Amino acid sequence: MARIAYILLCHKEPEHVIDQARRLVAAGDFVSIHYDARAPKAEFAALKAALAEEPNVCFARRRVKCGWGEWTLVRATLSALEAAVGAFPRATHFYMLSGDCMPIKSAAYAHEFLDERERDFIESVDFHTSGWIKTGIKEERLVYRHFFNERAQKRLFYASLGLQERFGLKRAIPDGLRIMIGSQWWCLRRRTVERLLEFLRQRRDIIRFFSTTWIPDETFFQTLVRHLVPEEEIEPSTLTFLMFSDYGMPIQFYNDHYDLLLAQDALFARKISPEAEDLRARLGALYADPRTRFDISGEGKRLHGFLTSRGRIGRRFASRFWEKESTLGRERELMIVVCKKWHVAKRLLERVRQVTNMPTVNYLFNEESTPLPDMGGIERQMDKRTRHCRALMRMLFDHFETDRLAICIDPGSLDLLHDFFSDRARTRLLEIECSFSDAYLAGHARRIGLAGATTPEAALARLLPSLRQDILYETDRIRDAEFPDHSIMRQTQTVAENAAALAEFLAVSPQTAHEIAATDYLFAD
Repeated sequence: MARIAYILLCHKEPEHVIDQARRLVAAGDFVSIHYDARAPKAEFAALKAALAEEPNVCFARRRVKCGWGEWTLVRATLSALEAAVGAFPRATHFYMLSGDCMPIKSAAYAHEFLDERERDFIESVDFHTSGWIKTGIKEERLVYRHFFNERAQKRLFYASLGLQERFGLKRAIPDGLRIMIGSQWWCLRRRTVERLLEFLRQRRDIIRFFSTTWIPDETFFQTLVRHLVPEEEIEPSTLTFLMFSDYGMPIQFYNDHYDLLLAQDALFARKISPEAEDLRARLGALYADPRTRFDISGEGKRLHGFLTSRGRIGRRFASRFWEKESTLGRERELMIVVCKKWHVAKRLLERVRQVTNMPTVNYLFNEESTPLPDMGGIERQMDKRTRHCRALMRMLFDHFETDRLAICIDPGSLDLLHDFFSDRARTRLLEIECSFSDAYLAGHARRIGLAGATTPEAALARLLPSLRQDILYETDRIRDAEFPDHSIMRQTQTVAENAAALAEFLAVSPQTAHEIAATDYLFAD
């Protein structure tokens, strides 16, 4: 009978990981866990302690700091895979999962399904001809070396790529490999995994090549399995049910998706919303119940598309995620910096990102040129960003794979502040109060088109009091709104006073806040 060793990659919510591992091993299967080294040590210690008495649970020998699109994701997977092969000699299959995955079939169904099919299940199509990559760079992922993360180090990423293109520094694909691409969620037989690990021990050039490709988790296993296993023994699809929105982001499943998920021709589903507690409980109980019978229709993607195209309010599923009622997620924290001097707020957020590694985005609702990732078009027009502000923010949380995100907003965007503070997410506000000299206000008047290069000084002098009053009016409106979690930094305050406000806003230590507040050029014009 098939016995599955689940390779579980996770980076947060250790209590859910504990529940997930216990549920899977209770049915006679195994779990090998890699818990992201970026997560707090205390979380990992609690996870190990809770599962210490579970003989069918092991942990990757080495924790890796994982980054989206990086080789680190493959390295973490290999570490957990090697641990599972050594710890569980009775495992017949190895199934890749994330902390967001849940079973949509029982263990009995999964075991019988795999017993009847002597195959490896891995989506694997030709990299160059399949059209699998819809946007962004394609061949450049492979033929150039990538040492920087496109999300966290965008300028360095593209500068490095540009230099290599300019000087013709292309490299060859390793001998004998036909590069394939597909979903990272696979299920492989034991002999395939053992053959793959032995192949890597013999061909270190394979590791060197893929470790500097971009998004190797979509190509590494997909290529090597095709290289090592006869085509007739490969099912080029994933056993994990997942869907993507029109904006290219993973669709989350909620409590009322239970029947839909059970009807799909898959063993697991991704992503289950953290808020869907009832769905998680029902799917958890399902895995241990051998009596459940499944009527497979496989109509999930068609039905979901049909209903969402007509508006889902009051229908079978939850309302569209871009409707007014959508939420950023109860477990998330949105930190908003409001400042009339945009360069001051940008400098502050850059220091926050450098010191805390928290993702930050500048004036995305006020400045058209703000760099944003490709999200299917919603990011290209300012009116779309504002109209679907919560959808955009939710997609950014997903893009950065974070539960904490900091942004800048102009003080005049009071409606946006009210919208975000009415969300279920925890929203914090930091107001930066700056000093405005007449020279600065005159330059501001020219930047926003109220004055030109030839505007007489007398006309400017009459304009400046109105501008100063308008800035004060925006500040008064924000304070009159009495938003909770509202902190204030002032140009006239000491570093220690501003550090206290920052510590409260960011929920960081006083030492970390002081390091940020002490930036000597922060308020310079």
